[in-house]
Amino acid sequence: MASERPNFLVILADDLGFSDPGCYGGEIATPNLDALAAGGLRYTQFYNTARCWPTRAAVMTGYYPQQVRRDSMPGATRQYGGGGKRPDWAQTLAEYLRPAGYRTYHSGKWHIDGKPTNNGFDLSDEATRSPGFFDSIRKKNRDPKFYRTTATAQHAIDCLQEHAEDHADQPFFHFLAFHAPHFPLHALPEDIERYRDRYIAGWDALREERKHRQRELGMDVGPLSPIEQEVGPPYAFPDQIEVLGEGEITRPLPWDELTKEQQQFQATKMAIHAAMVDRMDQEIGRVLAQLKEMGQFENTWICFLSDNGASAEIMVRGEGHDPSASPGSAATYLCLGPGFSSAANTPFRRHKTWVHEGGISTPFIVHWPEGIRSKNELRTNLGHAIDIAPTVLDLARVELDETAGPPMSGQSLKPSFDDSDATIHDELWFYHEGNWALRQGDWKIIHSNISRPFPWLRSETAANESKEDGDWQLYHLANDRAEQNDVADKHPERVQQMADRWWELRDQFLRDSMNGSNPSKRAN
Repeated sequence: MASERPNFLVILADDLGFSDPGCYGGEIATPNLDALAAGGLRYTQFYNTARCWPTRAAVMTGYYPQQVRRDSMPGATRQYGGGGKRPDWAQTLAEYLRPAGYRTYHSGKWHIDGKPTNNGFDLSDEATRSPGFFDSIRKKNRDPKFYRTTATAQHAIDCLQEHAEDHADQPFFHFLAFHAPHFPLHALPEDIERYRDRYIAGWDALREERKHRQRELGMDVGPLSPIEQEVGPPYAFPDQIEVLGEGEITRPLPWDELTKEQQQFQATKMAIHAAMVDRMDQEIGRVLAQLKEMGQFENTWICFLSDNGASAEIMVRGEGHDPSASPGSAATYLCLGPGFSSAANTPFRRHKTWVHEGGISTPFIVHWPEGIRSKNELRTNLGHAIDIAPTVLDLARVELDETAGPPMSGQSLKPSFDDSDATIHDELWFYHEGNWALRQGDWKIIHSNISRPFPWLRSETAANESKEDGDWQLYHLANDRAEQNDVADKHPERVQQMADRWWELRDQFLRDSMNGSNPSKRAN
């Protein structure tokens, strides 16, 4: 273990599928992520929250987002909904680390309440929501060379260079949050060109290809789930989809049933998605090169994950979609959709928003040469985005005042660095938009809501959840991580026990979210 406190680089992708990186079975060129994995650890049972802003809250605070008012729960006021302000005791990692002597930096997407520089960060580019990855087509002084992924990495490099020049005597924490490969599908033409004809064989063939590669990598992540052809985008925008033309479809039909026009349109979208991932990896490589130039690569704890699974969403926002423009350019607004989202999430079931494995399973790479002896190893320990904050604080030797708020739900991952059998969690709880789950060991219960997203925001009569709403499915993930064999009828007592526990945690987290009277938790 390193004698000096490490630096930290937390890298977060947006809407990346479990199998997108090469080291998780993907065909997309990700040599920099692959190198981190080869020099460190890859976790195969690591989870997020199924959605963007809840995962960011989990990463930054160490709590389930419902505890800290960062994901909506019936019974809480709108103040405490998905856009709510965190309780005073729910501080960010930066607020813990800065008083402990760390310089703190943020680059890229935020999507947490408040501004980064008001939440413990010394420097931030404070990237806000925008229509896309290029400068607005309506902007008078539009920069034709601007591309958000590159700009995010450049800001990180600038922060690190300033750190080396002015603060070399301090360790640093850097939260590097890329927008890629979130929609709209925008990529540089030269990156798209590398993948232009790669996906014309379709999503069925790609899933088989990725699953085969996962086996070659020794990743025992279960069988390949069938594509759910009746499960399309989680939200319906028929008027918007019509704008996209006849090449767009809202269901992942068998590839050979699509018209040639549909096949070409869908394959082009996947090529843009791949180009976005490829470019993100290139930019990560530039950031890693800066760490090496500073002599800090060996003693920087680096982790990489995604905020949720790949997205089945199809919509048109911002400045709209020009069907005559080149796909992937600033004037277009395309989304991956349920077909290639299913491929990106190989071998798992469903997508972002749902709490099936496809929505919540993320690649998780950890690299720290001075502190982790193991290289190029897989870890099957159960882990979650809530574990990043307590892990960082553990390695930074920062103690918390546990009287200032509820104990963090996350646990330090440190025991798993050298022991794949170390128990990090006995159970993990999931909740998003009427989709509920609890995992205990290898058992997982799921209540799925396909048709009623945001039910408590759209109907007064649905404002209060009830235990009678729980139409639970039960899966044993050790031999059915594809979630195909519902054994709830065979184990009713287990279903009842797990459902009761899910509700117990749900009610506790709701109480936590209402508790804002405690003083701010401070690092000692």
